[in-house]
Amino acid sequence: MFKYLILNAIAAILTIATPCFALPLSPGDRLKVSIPEGDEFSGIFEVNLDGKLEIPYLSPLAVAGLEPEQVQANLTHALIDGGFFQPSFLRVNVGVVQWSPIMVFVSGATFSPGRVMINDLSLGEKTQPPVPVAGQYAYNRYLTVAIHDAGGVTPTADIKNVQLIRQGQTQIIDLSGVLTGEPFADVALIAGDRVIIPDSGQMHNELVRPSPITPMGVKIFISNLTVPATGNAVSGVGRDATSFPYGSRFSHAVAAANCAGGTRGTNAERKAILVTTEHLTGKTTYLERHVNNLLMKSNDDTNNPFLKPNDIVACYDSRVIQFQDVIKTILSPIPILRDIFK
Repeated sequence: MFKYLILNAIAAILTIATPCFALPLSPGDRLKVSIPEGDEFSGIFEVNLDGKLEIPYLSPLAVAGLEPEQVQANLTHALIDGGFFQPSFLRVNVGVVQWSPIMVFVSGATFSPGRVMINDLSLGEKTQPPVPVAGQYAYNRYLTVAIHDAGGVTPTADIKNVQLIRQGQTQIIDLSGVLTGEPFADVALIAGDRVIIPDSGQMHNELVRPSPITPMGVKIFISNLTVPATGNAVSGVGRDATSFPYGSRFSHAVAAANCAGGTRGTNAERKAILVTTEHLTGKTTYLERHVNNLLMKSNDDTNNPFLKPNDIVACYDSRVIQFQDVIKTILSPIPILRDIFK
């Protein structure tokens, strides 16, 4: 009885004296165990695939999901219970020297749901032995990082009821503070965690902007192979004209493609088409608008929708330009015929 009172007292002291760790451990994490006068128990150890720490002469310690300070207390108990040390002489220090990459699963209202790897190591970290550094911080092993790496949430996501499932237990997390600047629980993840983003079934415009849980930008495909532009290079449709900040609309793409402006009589009635393919269902829809109306009269999400990744925008000539082409063909058929039969 007296021995366990001493053990509990030691655990309490360790809890107070040891700084709070924000991250739980996962398989692949490397820990440095330091025990004065206990070299056979000291060294750098890696959490195995079963989530256990294998230290010589001790039964494997289950550490996955625990913080290092908890592992330190459990290791202290194991060494004393095994008769290796007297409680009054034992000093144990456990610190992380390398946080490993972890695999988690993200599903629901994200642009690229599936299995994602977060906190991946650089080439140097993979090839060099871990160097003990006090206070190492794995800032890429958090919930917002996993969501961002899964493509970010869609505009219909319910970010107030994000589900985190770990070892059969479900936790509901409110991430609305990401967008408002209010404090929120950005939970540290461990390998095997499952994240589910519910779909609210309705559009939330406040989600359509760059943030830690939404895309920073969208890449779309633009074509302006029309008169007055004879090619994408001529019309200035390059890298900058096809990459947009998240939250840009159909009208932004039309302007970036140089489909708008110029002579009103010939260009005001040009048409632009937006083609969108749903990433989960594969369903393709299109929206056709006159350029002038799109720029001057479209003020809602239906007529001037937000751009989504891999959307297609194509511009077509007005009837005036088409009529001019017909007249040119009638008046000067030889160059056209020569091009056809070349």
